[in-house]
Amino acid sequence: MAASSPSSLTPPSVPMELHAGNRDRLVAAVRGHLSASGRPPRGLVLLQDIASGQSILFAPRLPAEYAVWMGEIKPLSYFKDTYKVDMVFYVDEIAQVVQDRFRDHGKPLLFLLHGKNTDSGNFSKPASFEGMEKFDTDLTTLHPILTECRVIKSDLELAIIQYANDISSEAHIEVMRQARPGMKEYQLESIFLHHVYMYGGCRHCSYTCICATGDNSAVLHYGHAAAPNDRTLNDGDMALMDMGAEYQFYGSDITCSYPINGKFNSSQIIIYNAVLKAHNAVISHMRPGVNYLEMHKLAERAILESLRKEQILQGDVDDMMAQRLGAVFMPHGLGHLLGIDTHDPGGYPEGLERPKEPGLSSLRTTRELKEGMVITVEPGCYFIDTLLTKARDDPISSKFFNWQELEKYKSFGGVRIESDVYVTAQGCRNLTNCPRETWEIEAVMAGAPWPLPASGSTVAAAAENGVPKASS
Repeated sequence: MAASSPSSLTPPSVPMELHAGNRDRLVAAVRGHLSASGRPPRGLVLLQDIASGQSILFAPRLPAEYAVWMGEIKPLSYFKDTYKVDMVFYVDEIAQVVQDRFRDHGKPLLFLLHGKNTDSGNFSKPASFEGMEKFDTDLTTLHPILTECRVIKSDLELAIIQYANDISSEAHIEVMRQARPGMKEYQLESIFLHHVYMYGGCRHCSYTCICATGDNSAVLHYGHAAAPNDRTLNDGDMALMDMGAEYQFYGSDITCSYPINGKFNSSQIIIYNAVLKAHNAVISHMRPGVNYLEMHKLAERAILESLRKEQILQGDVDDMMAQRLGAVFMPHGLGHLLGIDTHDPGGYPEGLERPKEPGLSSLRTTRELKEGMVITVEPGCYFIDTLLTKARDDPISSKFFNWQELEKYKSFGGVRIESDVYVTAQGCRNLTNCPRETWEIEAVMAGAPWPLPASGSTVAAAAENGVPKASS
């Protein structure tokens, strides 16, 4: 196996102004909310004073033995300089500091982070400290405001997400070039992990890597402990690689699909191009004000139209949409907000209900797009026995399928193409940089550099002539 190629990327240093800026945005949002609701601008958010905008960090008071096992115990001045806060005290001083410094505003009010994450269904646990019973607390105001602050990315946040995309895109290409029949799925995972850490300084991934080949690619969240990327790659398999590096707590989420042997066969071209058509159609329509539920339906329609064109389906596409046939082939949602969490919060703010219909109920957001959002676009087409059997048993759905033609795809697995997209004032920008067209993928897997040279004829000739795969 060829060694990984060195990267031209340099891990960026993250200015603490990023975090200071995030604090400032939160304080401004809370002030605005309090003013709009006729409430006085008093209180502390995570111990940040709304009225003054001052930020106070409370660090743990560590025992002397800490230095033996974990290294130097930093003085409070280190935390003040590093995190760009106004003051630093010890955790055991919280009650006294708050009482002494904020009594002029009346009894201090603490805004605590407590609320439901509409993606995971979990509730955040509010902060607590000894002596907290001396203060008034508010458990309802902060969560929706902080969540909405996370929905819109600052320029500094965007730069970090872009870097995570750059190194992850590069690592995906490295995996693509080294993949061979006879390898194990976990070896592809290992190549990715090595590249993003060795050349990108990314110690962690945003989520457990999904390295699915053959019929495993129809398992949407393959790669978990019970299916640990352990299949042997076979000649003729499609690979579905869903992997993203995390840098300085900000994530990426990228999926590439391609044939293990470097050459698409006719069936693979049909399904891959159906998904690519959906992927590209969505990105071309994305801009502020566009509803993401409609983008999901656009992706479904593009896939259904392609399957009908290839006589896998039959009948009127509008009727298929009404019957929710799109959910048979794409049971997951089109995408999700991305940031500090892979599935960032804010998908369903108060008043926005999750759809109930098949497929649509899996959408992680149905919001209208806003400038500054980072959201994934990840259409897919899968041949999942459970869903196909259910469709076959349904007298209305069943008539849309050409079951004889569909039999050819029984062990196909699936295809997903996923990019991370930033919503701009006039449209959007794709942060992900991987080969997407079938001929681009074949050329890169045959040894061509990425991005491809300007002369497409040279690249095409190299692929057609069977240039051996190589790492650049």
